[in-house]
Amino acid sequence: MYDLVVSIVAWNVRDLLRQCLAAIFQSRPNLSVRIVVVDNLSPDDSAAMVRCEFPEVDLIESQQNLGFARANNLVLERYKGEAQHYLLLNPDTVVHPGALDELVMFLDEHPQCGIVGGKLVKPDGTLDWPCKRSFQTPRIFFYRALGLDRMFPRSRRFGRHHLTYLDESSTHEVEGVCGALLMIRAEALRQIGLMDERLFMYGDDLDWCFRAKAAGWKVYYYPKAVVTHYKSASSKKRSSRMIYWWYRATWMVYKKSLAPQYNHVTNGIVFVGMYSMLGVSLFVNLLRSAKALPSRK
Repeated sequence: MYDLVVSIVAWNVRDLLRQCLAAIFQSRPNLSVRIVVVDNLSPDDSAAMVRCEFPEVDLIESQQNLGFARANNLVLERYKGEAQHYLLLNPDTVVHPGALDELVMFLDEHPQCGIVGGKLVKPDGTLDWPCKRSFQTPRIFFYRALGLDRMFPRSRRFGRHHLTYLDESSTHEVEGVCGALLMIRAEALRQIGLMDERLFMYGDDLDWCFRAKAAGWKVYYYPKAVVTHYKSASSKKRSSRMIYWWYRATWMVYKKSLAPQYNHVTNGIVFVGMYSMLGVSLFVNLLRSAKALPSRK
């Protein structure tokens, strides 16, 4: 049995994927590790690169873009019962030396912990905030909509979503961690089941964390496990499809997990507010796109 199975879902990020895999091998974890890459029909020859440069990696070549949850579920099902721990890792990450060992050690030393996430940092060394967060309740959504979380990041009331008031160098029990770096113990996985495949992009990690906590497991942020996360700068134009899926997934997770705790009026306000913010985000993204276009002379 492996200590760890690492699941990496990739689409059209060949160079980042190469860097990700190389970093795992260079970190030399003191574990028995099986690395599995699911290629979601990448047009950039990612699969060929993995076959040629990393023959020791298990490669699953999908004939369609399955999305994040369904592709990870392929790995979780195929290697069911073959590992003590399973790690979801984004292909746009670089594992620092010892990070995988630290996460496994933390789970082994904290039997009440079902899911643990490490410290995700951006290339400039600053914290990637979603690596520790709370579930988006109506109150938290309201604070975010007004921008109070950004205005008062150290406030325990307004900074609740990304827990910006917590010391990023200390271990904390949290409500959710980021699917870019999420380790789950096999026992918790058997109890709560696979990821929700209706969540094509985004939200699947928070949904998993909610289900784990509902089943009695704890979720932790553990900063001794450090991983660099390369992601698009917020100033760059994002795909409208990505923006839509983020808001849709956020609503789906809220409706599934939190809505039963609130009345219809509150849930209606959250729905209207969330899709209003979707409209604003799409409009702002359109302006960014227009600004980025070269002038015609």
